[in-house]
Amino acid sequence: MARILKPDICVIGGGAAGLSVAAGAAAFGVPVVLIEHGKMGGDCLNYGCVPSKALIAAAKHAQAIRKAGAFGLVAAEPVGDNERLKDRISRVIADIAPHDSVERFTSLGVEVITETARFVDERTLAAGDCLVRARRFVIATGSSPAIPAIAGLAETPFLTNETLFELEQVPRHLIVIGAGPVGLEMAQAYCRLGARVTVIEGATALAKEDPELKAIVLDALRAEGVVLHQRTTIHSVTSSEDGVILRCEDQSGSLDIKGNHLLLATGRTANHDSLNLAAAGIRHDAARIEIGANLRTSNPRMYAIGDAAGGQQFTHAAGYHARLVLQQILFRLPAREIRAMIPRVTFTDPELAHAGLTEEEAREKSGSVDVVRCDYSANDRVRIDGLGCGQMKLVIGRRGRILGAGIAGAGAGEMIDIWALAIANRLTLKSFRDHVAPYPTLSEIGKQAAISYYSPMARNRFVRTAIRILRRFG
Repeated sequence: MARILKPDICVIGGGAAGLSVAAGAAAFGVPVVLIEHGKMGGDCLNYGCVPSKALIAAAKHAQAIRKAGAFGLVAAEPVGDNERLKDRISRVIADIAPHDSVERFTSLGVEVITETARFVDERTLAAGDCLVRARRFVIATGSSPAIPAIAGLAETPFLTNETLFELEQVPRHLIVIGAGPVGLEMAQAYCRLGARVTVIEGATALAKEDPELKAIVLDALRAEGVVLHQRTTIHSVTSSEDGVILRCEDQSGSLDIKGNHLLLATGRTANHDSLNLAAAGIRHDAARIEIGANLRTSNPRMYAIGDAAGGQQFTHAAGYHARLVLQQILFRLPAREIRAMIPRVTFTDPELAHAGLTEEEAREKSGSVDVVRCDYSANDRVRIDGLGCGQMKLVIGRRGRILGAGIAGAGAGEMIDIWALAIANRLTLKSFRDHVAPYPTLSEIGKQAAISYYSPMARNRFVRTAIRILRRFG
């Protein structure tokens, strides 16, 4: 006989989005059921952000050994130990895992069910031997790697982010399909760890990013040895004795690309096929669940958040969604997703970060805008640490309001945070002009950008006349 549960909230999915809702609701003493049939922590902890950034950190240290000569030290070619590298990545995951564990959430008062969930009707969900009839449901089932339709791919061994970190050795020649953030992050990391790397992109690399800023990143990757083919069509993939062969075509004609490992980094697809959403009256398609700006589905009892909702597939966006949903469920307060305020970061070296509108988006929306650029070369911290080239680019609207910010360079992911806050709170550059930045830090780049926006005032004839008059008073 089925056990019937009637919590206030039923959360489906134990990744970043679902765990944030469950923990937040439990903190207020609200009865919560959490259903997760796979690993707690979801993609971010087990296959995504955590292991990939651990790999990137190792690769950064390898590159530092190569570049040690610039700091008066003896440079060398780093010697890799893949077993120790894998062990470190596993330990980083293990260190974080208790925070996302079944045991922790049970201790918070959440009832965790480790089964597959499926809707029975518009008010009921089945999971194992339980029927859940919650007041509200939150769908947070995440996403999985998208597999492109390429002839021969199904018969050819390939890697995704879910299997990449199981490699026993660094590939001799890694071919990456997809030049988005994940593809380029992993391409550079493995190149620094000693692999030959070729990236193939059907359109343009980092297609959503500002052309000026992404050029800085792409030039840096090419300089390190990453080979990038853009606007290239892959006609077929076949296995070879030594790995894989991709038969491609670019603007110059046909070409064959051979490697011994193939990584797919061609986007993500939402995990909702097994939920039987039709029974719950939820409109959806293969890519996403249809939601309103308040994250509510076509069934008013149910919300979809995180990757399941489509759109921005970031861990921090998932946390933002969780807050909006809790605001509505617990406090009956209206909430609306504002995607423009969510920053994004590509963790290459140099990093590429953005918040708000790009220059192109701002011109389409607002017409005339001002653009302020500040080069990294003018910053003393950059010179001290030998951080290389970079640029900050600000898009400014009327009366100095900050509409968008983009940064390509060292520390971009850390620096974009304050600009995202400024955009969310509709601040102007005056706030940054009056701000005192510590010396020597990268944050001074933003201060200098603000000063350069207002510097034409020094040449304004009315301002100069006023100063001349005031000087007469001693």
